[in-house]
Amino acid sequence: MKIILVDAVYTFIVKNEDQFEVSKDMYELLETYTNKKIILTNASDDKFELYGLNRVPYEFFTLKHNPDKVDPKYFETFLSQYNLKPNEVVYFEHDIDAVNSAKSVGINSYFYDENKKDLVELDNFLKTNL
Repeated sequence: MKIILVDAVYTFIVKNEDQFEVSKDMYELLETYTNKKIILTNASDDKFELYGLNRVPYEFFTLKHNPDKVDPKYFETFLSQYNLKPNEVVYFEHDIDAVNSAKSVGINSYFYDENKKDLVELDNFLKTNL
């Protein structure tokens, strides 16, 4: 069963007034899938509390900007650390450069527009690719 890789800030974690919190709607969508979920972030230790990463319901992975997700080495390192192949995961992300970075190492990836918040299209991507 494929693992769902979820971008953290501005995708799964959204800004609500003056604080960040898990998107309830996205969480509910993801919970309809029995697949394992892993949150991917660039966040360094000093941002964990600010972004609420210490409260996410799923395991998370970060390289603390060394390198960032826009560098394919981020995804190569992730796959290596989890002993996964690119075809064993799907990924969605709000940053098109990070999406292209993941695609460059063979990860099936979807650009999630943080302004549109189109959960129907995200659901279609997941249904089609899991």
